[in-house]
Amino acid sequence: MKKKLILITLTIAALFSLNSCGGTDVVGDQSVKSFEEVLAAMPNNVSEDEMNGGWAITSPDGSDKFIWSKDFSASAPHDVMLEFDVKPFVDAGLDLNKLPSGMVIGDKIMVGTALGDKELSYEGNATPLDSYKKIVELKREQIKYHEALDHYGIDLGDGNMFEWAKDLSTNDKDIVFVLNPELYINAGVDPTKVEGWIFAKVSVMDEDGKPIEVDKFLKPFDIK
Repeated sequence: MKKKLILITLTIAALFSLNSCGGTDVVGDQSVKSFEEVLAAMPNNVSEDEMNGGWAITSPDGSDKFIWSKDFSASAPHDVMLEFDVKPFVDAGLDLNKLPSGMVIGDKIMVGTALGDKELSYEGNATPLDSYKKIVELKREQIKYHEALDHYGIDLGDGNMFEWAKDLSTNDKDIVFVLNPELYINAGVDPTKVEGWIFAKVSVMDEDGKPIEVDKFLKPFDIK
């Protein structure tokens, strides 16, 4: 019995060492694989975004974009961001004057975060997947796994996310635009009246790894 306990202890220690040394990054590695599947599943909705110096995935209805940078040193003000139509929020009561300056550009709202100012280089011409891999490599903490929906995602700051299904064949929410509704509610929005967006409680993990429920605006799409 003693030998078995020693063996189990050594096995656990070895697994812990492997993970702590970066030898295995299941979330990071699998997120790349599933992101590649998303890009392949909607080739007509993936394009270069010259204005923001990166790439964009456009939602099937054309109203929303997830944008990620080719080069952290060249893109401003965000390296990863969401861009979406302002009209549904205005129609639900949004007072544009109560939003932060620069957040609304034309008929779009833009939310996101900077990932630093590092100049990114590639072997050959960059591809959308190459640029995503740079985020995993350099800003791994931005990549999340949402267990409740079986999604990977990129943290865009302030409770905003872009998520995609770990397995497109088993999930009816293949890509999801996720917003923290607090800012919009404080600016006059009735969260139940934003056309095209679902106002819902979502289960997430807090800083201590405990499940909690938070309010979110969700816009899911089945891309298969």
